[in-house]
Amino acid sequence: MTAYPMLALWFAGGAAVAATVLWAPARERPRGGAVVATALVLLALTAVFDNLMIAAGLFHYEEQHLLGVRIGLAPIEDLAYPLAGALLLPAVWSRLRGRRKPEGDPS
Repeated sequence: MTAYPMLALWFAGGAAVAATVLWAPARERPRGGAVVATALVLLALTAVFDNLMIAAGLFHYEEQHLLGVRIGLAPIEDLAYPLAGALLLPAVWSRLRGRRKPEGDPS
């Protein structure tokens, strides 16, 4: 496996493991439908704006480091980062929210 896919796999895999660990003890877990909807929106926006930025010449990828699968001009590896964010951020939020004391709790 080449550099970009390996980095994307480690990043998304690490986020999935961290989200699982953070969600386990949380009192309030994020709703699955909300996480999926957020991930789909982020993936769509990433595909659109990556294509625009690549077409504008803001950056490029070395072909020998990619899998070769593309959505327009954008390599599929770029979708790992919004997916990781869509998994990890709600997990962190629910974990931090679960640590707050309930209102009216004097302890």
